[in-house]
This record gives sequence, structure tokens and C-alpha cells, in this order.
Amino acid sequence: MGAAEPPAAVRFSAVVRRFGKVTAVDGLDLELPPGRPVALLGRNGAGKSTTLSLLLGLDRPDSGAVRVFGRAPGRAVRDGLVGAMLQEASGVSRVTVREVVSMAAAAAPRPMAAGAAMELAGVAELGARRVDRLSGGQQQRVRFALAVVGDPRLLVLDEPTAALDAAARRSFWESLRAFADRGRTVLFSTHYIEEADDNADRIVVIDRGRIVAAGSGSHIKRSVGGRLVSLDLDGTEPHRWAELPGVLSVTVHGDRLHLRSADSDATVRALAATGAVRGLEVSPARLEDAFLDLTSAKTGPEGETR
Repeated sequence: MGAAEPPAAVRFSAVVRRFGKVTAVDGLDLELPPGRPVALLGRNGAGKSTTLSLLLGLDRPDSGAVRVFGRAPGRAVRDGLVGAMLQEASGVSRVTVREVVSMAAAAAPRPMAAGAAMELAGVAELGARRVDRLSGGQQQRVRFALAVVGDPRLLVLDEPTAALDAAARRSFWESLRAFADRGRTVLFSTHYIEEADDNADRIVVIDRGRIVAAGSGSHIKRSVGGRLVSLDLDGTEPHRWAELPGVLSVTVHGDRLHLRSADSDATVRALAATGAVRGLEVSPARLEDAFLDLTSAKTGPEGETR
């Protein structure tokens, strides 16, 4: 008889969580296989934070079930299977980076060496520095070291690059990929949609407490259809292009006009017929376009859910 199939890293089964009259998580069904980096996307108030709190055992559902490697979330955390890096994490004072990472390692059931975690997080050279005297970006990387030093099978990250500049974000994702390559599952939420496209094998889009799309970045982009036609704005009013054949939406980024089109050939021909068009480019739809298409018409006022 063959070996039993390992349990899913994460499983939400018809999970509901309400806060008074507000339903933050609404019948959520989600299963994540082990060993893959997954991005959780959603607008502010879509239910991401509540979903992560339920996953980490910091909150309980009103109905439905959450399991992490087949166990209750709180049990999985106590067993050292889960590491987390949350936005609300408070700093520590009067201890060095090496001391705080070593303390976290001593508390974990099966830790990696503190030095290895510091090296992975890119803070090995900061070992003798006091944590409360580091920059915000450096403290963020220390929090990453604390999250991975227990060598968890599931790593949960809430907006992990929010305090980092562009170079530090690039270095952070290299560290995270090195951790994921150890066969670990990584679930991260981010407002940097391009980071999700670049670093996740799977993307889950949540809106009003429900999953509205799940799959690879390319799958989600194809699911909403269309291509992106962009050109120099040249002082023209953006709304004049909304009536062109095939155009689904019109956005402006700096001095560039972006038309998402269901028929890019027809759109380009119509643009050419208008006269002077400069800097014309046609490209596949971006993940940001797909995200806005999936959530903009369905999301209520900001803050409606948690």
C-alpha cells in the first residue's frame, strides 16, 4: 500500500467570520498544497487580515473549519509548523539582533541555527547592533529572521516589504525564494501587485471575504481577457478614447494613456485613423488590470470588511 498523501498546508472549509453586522469572511473555501509560494491579494477591507488571523489561530471562525497541515491552527503554531511576520509586530529594546534571534531559536521545537536565519534574512552583519537602533527596513529584515528561525513548514507574511526601498525589496524576495526552495509553503499578502506576479506560483484574490480568482498570474490575467494598448497622452482628454472599438477601460499613468481592449487590433486601427499617435505599444494585460477588474465593481466603501 502506498504512503498516505500529505495533508494540505492550509485548508479553509466554508469559513465565516462576522463582526457585528459585518461579514469579514464569507464562506471561504481555500486549499493550499505544501511547498509553494502563494500571494493573497485584496483591497483594503477585503478580508485579508481576518483570513490571516484565522490561519494563525489569533481568531476563531463563527462557522466552518481551518486546518494547517491537518491540525487546528493554534496547535500547528505551538508545534513549530508555522512562522509569521505581521505588520503589527512590536519591536524589542536593549537587545542585539543576535540575542533576539537566538532567543527565538531556543523557543522553537526544531529551529535552524540562529546564524543561518540571520544570513538568510540578510542581517548577519547586524548581529551586534541593538534592534531598537536599526532603521525601519533593517527591523523588517530582523522580523523575517525571527519568522524563519524556527524552520517552519508554513511561513505567513503580511505586507512584508512595506518598509523597504526598491533595492531592499529585491534582496528580500531573493531571501524568501531561498526559503521556499527548501520545500516550504509561503503565504504572503502585499499591495505591490507586481511582487505577487513575480514571486508567487499561485495568486488568490479575495474580495468581500470571498475568493474571486485563484491561479497563476498568467491564468488570472487571461481570465479577464483583453490586451493593453498604451500611447503618449499628449494633452488629450482620456475620456475621448473610451468609445473606441474594443476598449474596456481607460487609465492614465503619468504621461501615458492605457487602454485595456478586448480587440486590440480594432483599437489600434481606430487610433491610427484619428491621426497623430505617438509611442504606441500593445502588450498582454497586467495583473493590476485583472485585479481591478475582479474587485472594483464588487467592493463596497473602504473599511466595510476587515
